[in-house]
Amino acid sequence: MYNMFEVLVFCLLTVIISFILTPLIKKVALKVNAIDKPGERRVNVKPMPTLGGLAIYLSFYFSLFFMQAVPFKQVLPLFIASTVIIVTGMIDDLIEITPKMKLLGITIGALIIYYVADIRMDLVTLPLIGEIELGIFSLPITLLWILAITNAVNLIDGLDGLATGVSIIALTTMGIIGFFFLTIDDVAVPIMIFTLVAAATGFLPYNFFPARIFLGDTGALFLGFMISVMSLQGLKNATLITVIVPVVILGIPITDTIAAILRRRLNRKPISSADKMHLHHRLMALGLTHRQTVLAIYSIAAMFSLIALMYPLSNVIGSIMLTIGLLLGLELFMELIGLVSEERRPLLSRLKRFANRLNRKR
Repeated sequence: MYNMFEVLVFCLLTVIISFILTPLIKKVALKVNAIDKPGERRVNVKPMPTLGGLAIYLSFYFSLFFMQAVPFKQVLPLFIASTVIIVTGMIDDLIEITPKMKLLGITIGALIIYYVADIRMDLVTLPLIGEIELGIFSLPITLLWILAITNAVNLIDGLDGLATGVSIIALTTMGIIGFFFLTIDDVAVPIMIFTLVAAATGFLPYNFFPARIFLGDTGALFLGFMISVMSLQGLKNATLITVIVPVVILGIPITDTIAAILRRRLNRKPISSADKMHLHHRLMALGLTHRQTVLAIYSIAAMFSLIALMYPLSNVIGSIMLTIGLLLGLELFMELIGLVSEERRPLLSRLKRFANRLNRKR
């Protein structure tokens, strides 16, 4: 049994440790020249120290190893896997490695999660169908999930505090669902999730606009990796739709990633190519300031989280209606801001033609 008051106190201490550690990491980043310099695709107008994710990583594991009463054997493989991710991110922040090398690092971390930590996606539950055993597809689907979510969070790390705040919102939602709604053996996973939230919260004041330190790939890859793994652990027993709940929680990074893939395909460009058409770029192009854009995306992430919280409370029909409404609303939003393309807006075009026909009939 866990003493939940102790858990809360240790989470608060984790916030403080992270808050104190971040300025020290900033000094280290400056000393080793881990600096994000302004560029064509950069929003920052002056050089900014990176490696900020290191403060989150260190405070998180310090709390798990020395404060929270989470079983050591449960934490150790997670620590080993995420250390691979942290090292990959640090190398990229220092010397900028190729996307293939980053992919290799994430894949190694994911394989450790699958084989050593024994965390995997082995079945999904779908409405009107029931449980589907993945069998031999468990490994590739688990790897795909971890790679996709890790890179999705990395992609949205384009504004001060954006990836950190969205990760905090997503992780908090996972922790709530894991703690209150799901049947799990113990509450160790939600405790780990809330401890990570605490570590990220202590870092956020330094990362929010105007930032004094960036997450860097060190932090963005770490947060994305941990979110993907925590979702496999904490949401695997969701009673209705095991896949949709984490997808909805991670609506912002997933939507931005899918839109980027479609956009580059339509423009016949490589998927790995860069552009300035991501969600935060489009909102700023519409006239929002840096701070307003970040707060707007926080609000959208919070809406996704509220919808995700409704799934465990809904029956099958309710879940289907929620999903249809969410997809329609999301499509309209993407077309309105031109996230995929400023020219291709199929749903809006159909709605416009329908409205014109109604007007002619009058």
